[in-house]
Amino acid sequence: MTRVRSLLFMLWLYGSMALFGILCSPLLLFAVPVAMAVIRWWARAVLFGARWIVGVKVEFRGLEHRPDGAALIAGKHLSMLDTIAPFVVLKQPAYVLKRSLIYLPFLGWYALKTKMVAIRREDAAKALKAMVTACRARLSEGRQILIFPEGTRSDIGDDPDYKPGVAALYRDLEVPCHLLATNSGQFWPGHGIDRTPGTVVFEFLPPLPAGLKRAELMVQMKEKLETATARLVEENR
Repeated sequence: MTRVRSLLFMLWLYGSMALFGILCSPLLLFAVPVAMAVIRWWARAVLFGARWIVGVKVEFRGLEHRPDGAALIAGKHLSMLDTIAPFVVLKQPAYVLKRSLIYLPFLGWYALKTKMVAIRREDAAKALKAMVTACRARLSEGRQILIFPEGTRSDIGDDPDYKPGVAALYRDLEVPCHLLATNSGQFWPGHGIDRTPGTVVFEFLPPLPAGLKRAELMVQMKEKLETATARLVEENR
């Protein structure tokens, strides 16, 4: 039954993406907030389907630590859900994502319109400089920059590999670093199609202040995100 429900949910997930993408495509002619509203509507539809089709409920905690205006957010990345759910609680998120995603139908259209920060990872130093420049521009627009320091989805229990890109942003943007922990991979794994019933929690943690040394930032960010994630996983076993 889990597999059947999971397959139905996959139809809901990608079917709703196509439906919103096509029916709302004329709205891409309007300002960025309109396209952002479309993404938010779709995100809510996904969370609705997750709850009622496969029993995955999403809960948000620590909203008192959620940034309202321009900010840098580092998030734990365990699942595709991590790229969807934040749209529900963040006003104007700007994701740092790999450039290949902007060539996908529907997803790419809205990523381009909403000025997501698309980087070509293989360009190394050049990509890092372009990322900082683009993020500074998004920050000046009052956007919340959301970056996943691991660069890609990991599995629960993996030894996390935090990349230096977030430290470069933190240093050059000179802003606090907000933290977003989650146990999403517990019920919506990063690999495979099976989804199992349970509560996925996204928790905003107290931000790290601006001005930390690079090494101190990386140590504190990793320790706080991993500790909070482990706690959420244990709570929902």
